[in-house]
Amino acid sequence: MSMIEFHDVQKYYEHFHALIDINLEIDKGETVVLIGPSGSGKSTLVRTINGLERIQAGKLIVNNHDLSSPNTNFDILRRDVGMVFQHFYLYANKTVLENIMLAPRIVLKMPEEQNRTEALKLLDMVGLKEKANNMPSQISGGQQQRVAIARSLAMKPRLLLFDEPTSALDPEMIDDVLQVIKRVTSVSDMTSLIVTHEMGFAKEVANRVIFMDAGQIVEDDQKESFFQQPKTERARKFLSKIITH
Repeated sequence: MSMIEFHDVQKYYEHFHALIDINLEIDKGETVVLIGPSGSGKSTLVRTINGLERIQAGKLIVNNHDLSSPNTNFDILRRDVGMVFQHFYLYANKTVLENIMLAPRIVLKMPEEQNRTEALKLLDMVGLKEKANNMPSQISGGQQQRVAIARSLAMKPRLLLFDEPTSALDPEMIDDVLQVIKRVTSVSDMTSLIVTHEMGFAKEVANRVIFMDAGQIVEDDQKESFFQQPKTERARKFLSKIITH
């Protein structure tokens, strides 16, 4: 059963055609990795899925919500669609634990004791339970990103979007974050869509790989087929440069 459906989707920034004829279905429970050169439309595609970017033509259905309809309630949609950004956007004046508890308290009206218990479980899952009472400024960038992942999971999303979650991190912090994402995608039945430049990680975690270039989907294949024998010259060239460098 599909969680996400793109039908002939077009996205423009004034005269720039950012997404061109996007046709794509992602099933519930899939982990899909989006790769491609910078400026290929990966982040734009992901941001249309929770309405941060609006499409100009075509049809986009996410978790049974028609995002191409003017009647769609994006607040309701976003309760089920979590997003982890390149930057962490933690509240600087709240502790790590309070950052995770905030949305479930306000949006889900979760009882305080249950909220605290579940937030601590999530912190334990991302390996940061001992940092619960720290302020964001007291932990590293990699740790802040792991808190941001826990914060997204606190809303119990059906779909989790990752927009280059390690691109703002120092190299030595990247692996800890990738390991957390791998754990999240492997133990839950959530649908995950991950934009990344980390090819080794993509090989490990993905069910499918989507390769984009110049606003278009160039290839969409199972990870084994894509990495062993890409079908297009453009994808082969991209992978050869990644592997070489």
